Order: sequence, then C-alpha cells, then structure tokens
Amino acid sequence: MLNKGLTEIRFHGRGGQGAVTAANILVVAAYKAGLWGTAFPHFGAERRGAPVTAFARISKRRVRVRSMIRHPDVIVVLDPALPKLVNVFEGLRDDGRVVINSPKRPDFRGPWMTCYVDASKIALDYGLVMAGWPLVNTAILGALAKAIDFPMKHVTEGIQEYIGGVSGRKNAAAAEKGFSEVVCVE
Repeated sequence: MLNKGLTEIRFHGRGGQGAVTAANILVVAAYKAGLWGTAFPHFGAERRGAPVTAFARISKRRVRVRSMIRHPDVIVVLDPALPKLVNVFEGLRDDGRVVINSPKRPDFRGPWMTCYVDASKIALDYGLVMAGWPLVNTAILGALAKAIDFPMKHVTEGIQEYIGGVSGRKNAAAAEKGFSEVVCVE
C-alpha cells in the first residue's frame, strides 16, 4: 500500500485510547523508514471516552497537506463499538483497508480489506492500562504495519523513541504481538 506514494490514514478511537499518540508514533516510524509524514488530531468534546479522530499521512515525498482526511486509504478503529455509533467508513476508498480492534471478524462488510486483532487483550496481557482502559494504540499499530506492509522494525523503533524506557519496551512488544496476530480478510 505504501508503494503508491502518499498513504492517508484516519484513526478513530475514544479519548484515552491513544489514537492521537498512534498517529504521532506512525509518523516517527515513517521518518525512521526514510519517509515523510504529518499527524494531527481532531477533537470533539475533549474528555475521556468521547470519540476522537486523528490523521496521519506518510509519503516518499514531503507532505505539505494539513487538512483533515476525507478519503482515506486506511482507517484504524481502536474501539470495536465505534462503527455502530459513528460512520467510520465515510469516504474510505473501495481499495482501502480497515484495521480494527476486535477479538473476532467484525460483522460489517465492504469492498475493502478488513484486518482485525484483539488489541484490548494484547494491551491487558502487557499491562498497558490507564484509568481502567486498555491502551490499545501500540498493538493496533503493529496490526496496521502488517496491513499496509510497513516495516515493523521502524514501528518498534518509533515506539521506543516516542515513549521510551520500560514502558516503551512493553509497548513495542505489544506492537509486535499485534503484527503477528492480525488477521486480514477480503
């Protein structure tokens, strides 16, 4: 998917799940892979549990566009309940990808490829919890890396640089687990 030049990714989550951090880490990973990128959030009500959208663009050339992504190549859904509350698929390209935190194949269908991983379980297994919420962002980044054929090495390096320390190592391990456990179906 990265071979086409510019890849646009829209993250959907809830406040506190790490969607904004995931977009930022992806851009750090892109730089480590010799690519360019930008990331930024879009908030509604700024509170834990409220829907949050974040955007990331990665490219082989400098990214100058800073607008919201209306027609993403990929959507990443950190909360499996969000597709029932928000139209996360709006504008998704027919040849796009959906990467979702889900313990089983989601019941929605579309012309895109769907990749799912139980990022909540992975986060809990690694003790990545804040205020009772599993922090699923790094596990889902590993799944995203597999879905778009992005080098996992750069994702783990990006996580360790962005987060650092013991927490960075735990998050990098969660990402690797997400990479190895993601299932993609047409």
